[in-house]
Amino acid sequence: MSLADLTAVELLAKYRDGSVSPVEVIEDVLARVDAREPQICALYALDAEGARAAALESERRWRDGTAGALDGVPVTVKENIATRGTPVPQGTAATLLTPAVEDAPAAARLRSAGAVIFSKTTMPEYGMLSSGVSTFHHLTRNPWDVTKTAGGSSAGAAAAAAAGYGPIHIGTDIGGSIRLPAGWCGLVGLKPTHGRVAVGNPYPGRAIGPLTRTAGDAALALSVMSGYDPRDHTSFPASDDEFGVELEGLRVALLLDAGVGPAVDPAVIAAVSATADVLSKAGALVEPIDPIITREMLDGLDRFWRIRSATDIAALPEERRAKVLPQIREWVSTAGDLSGSDVFHGYSQMGAMAAAVAQVFTAYDVILSPVAPITAFPAELAYPTDDPSKPFEHIGFTVPYNMSQHPATTVNVGWSASGLPIGAQLAVPHHQEMRALALAGYLADHQTESRAWPME
Repeated sequence: MSLADLTAVELLAKYRDGSVSPVEVIEDVLARVDAREPQICALYALDAEGARAAALESERRWRDGTAGALDGVPVTVKENIATRGTPVPQGTAATLLTPAVEDAPAAARLRSAGAVIFSKTTMPEYGMLSSGVSTFHHLTRNPWDVTKTAGGSSAGAAAAAAAGYGPIHIGTDIGGSIRLPAGWCGLVGLKPTHGRVAVGNPYPGRAIGPLTRTAGDAALALSVMSGYDPRDHTSFPASDDEFGVELEGLRVALLLDAGVGPAVDPAVIAAVSATADVLSKAGALVEPIDPIITREMLDGLDRFWRIRSATDIAALPEERRAKVLPQIREWVSTAGDLSGSDVFHGYSQMGAMAAAVAQVFTAYDVILSPVAPITAFPAELAYPTDDPSKPFEHIGFTVPYNMSQHPATTVNVGWSASGLPIGAQLAVPHHQEMRALALAGYLADHQTESRAWPME
């Protein structure tokens, strides 16, 4: 096994006993990038020389006994999470490339812990797509099948994790943008409780979290990034929840119908149902539940997001506005038809979703569902529907927890007939991220079938 494929937990143990150096590890990671990047296009602003220098400094800290919690661990950060000196294009050619003046809170915490941030990762246009389609970045592809999307908007983070560009990759999520690509790439992807990881530019539903190959690495990354930062008034002090879960008597709600969007692929239903059986055999009390959200809720959110995006795009000079992805321009073109009442009602649906989720948690400890109703779709499509007027049909399982601010994580639970990963989602009450990750780890350990990570 290449050093690039070791988990962060494994790397730290080897650094601690002196059997491996961060310098060796970053060279293996950069070699993997050289081999895979022409195919999958996951990275933005790769800094190989900076990474080598940072790894050398980490090697010294390990030798001196001053290493941090992630010292020497290769990490990527999604391009919309600012890092000092690097522009933040937000996936679009319409953005001016102005270097960021400082690290965003999550990046600053990772760097302070000794992580080797060797590259940013790609995202689609304004982060408003569940694909890798962008007018700024090359098209990001899924390492399991390069004809398929890696998902989005944390497209590059998911592709980098699945391809083995080191163990920890940080994404953002406002409607499923960590969990959807994680599910389609066979990863653990965590959207934390809103505010657990300071965002720096907070917005309703927006969260920062890890995409990793293992639950243990996701927990490690979360522990480093958690905590209050004055740049995010919604952030709060780090929680002290522990990595663990008691399965006996655990009340699990099984959600197989999102209530909106396309019918769930039978292979997805089978994989998630088999996961429910694993939990039931371990002593959990599993019960099916009806859909949580409604068409009114999803369409209302669409209207609110559409007017928000239309307002941002309208503020651009004409020459930059023309550079925005045509599908996005088509989507926002109808915003002028919306009344103030339409927009206010759309905004109110975020609260309606939150109330619906909170009601479920009065009776259950965990909500188990698919991450998405389908497996990864063709890479060139901006949306699974290929229809800009219906861009959010596939997020019915993920978006409720952004609006309710509950943590939710993914874990791979199966494979389609063509070999594409199928993910399950585990949503839990506020501040129980470590419990969700422990449950994801248990399910990963009890899979009926595991497959080697894609190497070419």
